[in-house]
Amino acid sequence: MRTGAQIMWECLVREGVTDVFGYPGGAILPVYDAMLEFPIRHVLVRHEQGATHMADGYARASGRVGVAIATSGPGATNMVTGIATAMMDSSPIVCITGQVGSKLIGSDAFQETDITGITLPITKHNYLVTSAADVAPAVREAFAIARSGRPGPVLVDITKDAQQGSCEVDWAAAEPRLSEAQDEALPGDGDHREALALINAAKRPLILAGHGVMQSGAEREILALAERAQIPIAVTLLGIGGVPASHPLNLGMMGMHGEAWVNTAIMDADLLLALGMRFDDRVTGNLKTYALNARKIHVDIDRAELNKNVRVDVAIAGDLRATVAEWLPHVEKGARSAWLAQIDTLKGDAAVRDIQTLPDDGHLYAAHVINDLWRVTGGHALVVTDVGQHQMWEAQYYKHDSSRSLITSGGLGTMGFALPAAIGAKIARPDAEVWVVAGDGGFQMTMAELATAMQEQLDINVAIINNGYLGMVRQWQEFFYDKRYAATPLSGPDFVKLAEAFGAWAAAVTRRSEVVDAVNAARRQPRTAVIDFRVEQEDTVYPMVPAGADLHKMIRRPSPLVETGAD
Repeated sequence: MRTGAQIMWECLVREGVTDVFGYPGGAILPVYDAMLEFPIRHVLVRHEQGATHMADGYARASGRVGVAIATSGPGATNMVTGIATAMMDSSPIVCITGQVGSKLIGSDAFQETDITGITLPITKHNYLVTSAADVAPAVREAFAIARSGRPGPVLVDITKDAQQGSCEVDWAAAEPRLSEAQDEALPGDGDHREALALINAAKRPLILAGHGVMQSGAEREILALAERAQIPIAVTLLGIGGVPASHPLNLGMMGMHGEAWVNTAIMDADLLLALGMRFDDRVTGNLKTYALNARKIHVDIDRAELNKNVRVDVAIAGDLRATVAEWLPHVEKGARSAWLAQIDTLKGDAAVRDIQTLPDDGHLYAAHVINDLWRVTGGHALVVTDVGQHQMWEAQYYKHDSSRSLITSGGLGTMGFALPAAIGAKIARPDAEVWVVAGDGGFQMTMAELATAMQEQLDINVAIINNGYLGMVRQWQEFFYDKRYAATPLSGPDFVKLAEAFGAWAAAVTRRSEVVDAVNAARRQPRTAVIDFRVEQEDTVYPMVPAGADLHKMIRRPSPLVETGAD
């Protein structure tokens, strides 16, 4: 006989879970009481949103399912933003919440909230478990759903009496048995022969590589396809790292703040191979004018993404790695030197980001910080970014050659994501050099998790790109609202004193000449280190495609080459 609480932990052990992130409370207390019997590390967060971001960062860094735990009511609702973040970016996490006793459900009991109803639109699936006998089947199935197909979050809400009740467990009967229901109304049965005919006939093909490249483990297959057929590659924000940045066929990032030559190449291409990406609006710009000259092949494991935003010629629903592997023997070896030369001429002076140093005029720019961080770490760090201007500068100036070396919130754009996600990533990969790159706005949203990092004795480095503004919002106000900076000037604490109060090492940097020494000093610390980089306040990310504008109609840097480089 086992209690529901004991069964829950035994399920986690059977799933190979070694670390969980959580915060206790009354409705989940039986689970916490049983926790001490099991060989699982519990990381005490300072806010339940942090627990979900940590589980998310853990999942993205490792490829395994992350686990977050919270109590009912506010504990559960505090998880909502992190669950939505994981859903938008296809990150496999399981969130386990306590719930009031089953007899109290619907009575507005203390800390009762219908969390399954709240999270229905932002989870792959969720469960309300009201008896101990249902704990094992629900938890085991939750893991199977989280990791299967297009990964994503699953929530299991367990009433207090289900945690306290006892039963015998039939583990064979609790084994998950998933079957995919095919919706005949959705596309996804495209002809592989037709796809190959388009690839072999194309003169100006372009691969659009997304997050699915890493999710499916298709990194080698994508490179083999590109090299065999001499097809250049553009990557999405979440696709960064799936193809080495140093590879000559990798053009760089596409989209709203992507490279100008990449966006222009997309508009000039005669074939787009969209692989593991979903044609997000930040990638396409105006759909009415998007790549009108190109035939399109779309491969994605999620049928619902096919022909959702962009109509394509061949839509294939399936695992990306298996699909490309099936193509490879039939792809003709290509020599598309004219197409590659055409793209190369588009770069012009904008290729300044490829050089190892950037000009220094006495001001400290975010690009200086990111560029120097890349040089000092040799490009080998696992970087976790927050959301905003610094996120785009990191994507532009830090060259990622390794898979899963950039973790960022793409779909939801969640400020406050970076620090807790980095904690999860560090616990997943303790030997990795982990750097947080965050703005002063996003950092202040979850900076209490510094206490978690210190309590867990984690060696994490934090680079705060401090410009005294909500930078990306300010940039939009500059471009589209006549520089009316409403509610974007931002004050903050002395980040050095703040970090030292938590017990972390800290320093402030105001000049370019200080960046490398500060980065090296942080790297030498055996504990969490925070650097406050006080950068130019009204710097701007270039290029920029205004929301809803044509992809090739980018706002370019006013002069060919200034302090932070050309566009």
